[in-house]
Amino acid sequence: MNNDSTQQKISNAETQVQQGPKMNDRDFVNDILSTEKYMTASYSTALNEASHQALYQDLLTIFNESQQSQRDLYNLMFKNGWYSLEAADTQKLQQAYQQHSTTIQQQSPYGTVQQ
Repeated sequence: MNNDSTQQKISNAETQVQQGPKMNDRDFVNDILSTEKYMTASYSTALNEASHQALYQDLLTIFNESQQSQRDLYNLMFKNGWYSLEAADTQKLQQAYQQHSTTIQQQSPYGTVQQ
């Protein structure tokens, strides 16, 4: 894994794929990943609206399988260098944490919240 501090990108070496008008392995995996993301969001909506317990359980099983497939595809793309991440700035993370912690403390209906 490569963490270049000047670009703040986290990625692996890119696996080369054949370029041209036909879809390559990267294109296929990216297309399937997009589909799984859409399906997971759709199953989530269906779970929120399912009124029958057996239907809910079946949807939940399918949702979990879809979610796992989505994660596996993401990991495959990241491993092959087809997906990169931005490194988070530690100072910005600490500021955001402090801001949200303060807001939660001020707005909590339960009084002081332990951190």
